[in-house]
Amino acid sequence: MNTLNMFLLDAPAPGQPGGSWSSLLLIVVIFVIFWLFIIRPQNKKQKEAQRFRESLQKGDKVITIGGIHGKIDEVKATTAIVTIDNNVKIEIEKSALVGDPSQLGQA
Repeated sequence: MNTLNMFLLDAPAPGQPGGSWSSLLLIVVIFVIFWLFIIRPQNKKQKEAQRFRESLQKGDKVITIGGIHGKIDEVKATTAIVTIDNNVKIEIEKSALVGDPSQLGQA
């Protein structure tokens, strides 16, 4: 039998003492697990992406979220000019740049 089901089945009746504490404890445990496995890793990824976008410099190799590989030619406030071939430059939002191709395979 599932441990959670056993915990819920063994809970005291509403009129008995201790029932509210076990319910509160269960809610706290679920919130901590949710925070550890979902919220915290997502915040860490967002901070890393922000640091990457703030550290962009001319000459950096990048990949866009659309899969276009290129090299930074100029960095502006919210966009970057990326050279994707000889004499082919495109202006891309910094939020659409996902990283350095040499670093993406490493985790």
